[in-house]
Amino acid sequence: MDIFNVFSLIGTIAFAVSGAVVAMEEEYDILGVYVLGLVTAFGGGVIRNLLIGMPVTMLWSQGYLFKVALIAMTIAFVLPVRWILRWRRSEAFFDAIGLSAFAIQGALYATQMGHPISAVLVAAMLTGIGGGIIRDVLAGRKPLVLKDEIYAVWAMLGGLCIGLGWAKSSIELLVLFGIIIMFRMMSVYYKWRLPRRSLRGAFAASAVAAERNNKMKKKELDKS
Repeated sequence: MDIFNVFSLIGTIAFAVSGAVVAMEEEYDILGVYVLGLVTAFGGGVIRNLLIGMPVTMLWSQGYLFKVALIAMTIAFVLPVRWILRWRRSEAFFDAIGLSAFAIQGALYATQMGHPISAVLVAAMLTGIGGGIIRDVLAGRKPLVLKDEIYAVWAMLGGLCIGLGWAKSSIELLVLFGIIIMFRMMSVYYKWRLPRRSLRGAFAASAVAAERNNKMKKKELDKS
């Protein structure tokens, strides 16, 4: 098994279990567990294929990955609750594994097709975060990858390293795999976040001020 298949296998297991656990948290039935797990594991790859011009039907050639995902989801479904809770405490680590594995996989696909560096970055990012976004949307949650600690940036930086040719050999790709995981876990531990601007407070203050002005105008009209 070459390094490319290893990354695919690791990412599939990590994301399939992640989707299955989210489905159980939302009290979905067993069909929902399998659907959400498969979407999480393969959704990013489907989006990537659409954007870089690969046949979407290539998904069906990954028969062994489907079997691995189904086995992983079935195990997650029948595990005792205490084991699932233990997994939840390590969820960020396994999610980092999936992010790193799929980001590298997407970047390798794009470079093998001769796409420019911009396409490599997009392929790495969407392969790494696409499944998680679809999972959260189907589960009725705000996509955590867009509001949580720094997430997609690490996938893009991994794609940048591959697109620039800094990581080509199996050893270099394994090192990059570990580096992405390390930075993702550091962003979780130290709560690194990208700059954000919230308008919720400003809109609320504006609404209060407008209501106050309306009351004052009403009082003036009553007096007159």
